[in-house]
Amino acid sequence: MKGRAAQATDGAGAAGPEPTTRVQGMLAEDQALAYLEKAGLKLVTRNYRTPGRGGGEIDLIMRDRDGTLVFVEVRSRGSAQFGGAGASIGQTKQRRIILAARHYLAALRAHPPCRFDVVLIEGQPVWLKSAFDAGD
Repeated sequence: MKGRAAQATDGAGAAGPEPTTRVQGMLAEDQALAYLEKAGLKLVTRNYRTPGRGGGEIDLIMRDRDGTLVFVEVRSRGSAQFGGAGASIGQTKQRRIILAARHYLAALRAHPPCRFDVVLIEGQPVWLKSAFDAGD
């Protein structure tokens, strides 16, 4: 089976058509995951989705060294136009991430400390710790 990066080529090594948005997103998540693991976080799960329409999704759920559960949103943009990757995480997106986090936490016996981080991929990763909160 070809790796994710190989999907962006035509199989012969020559650059094929531009990767789809989905492939670009997966590559950005791969880059963010490697960056966070290098910083000492451990992957708990990837692409956690709540059931049903209108639910939320969390790109990465990680565990920090101190035991904090970290819900990570990964955003990638090809350019800084329109505010770049960071500007694309509005209140609606935050609410959906929070919804998914609450759904995930509901299945746990005890709730560890949690935070919401964002990793922006615009060239080198930029890690925004505690980028937003659940507002409780």
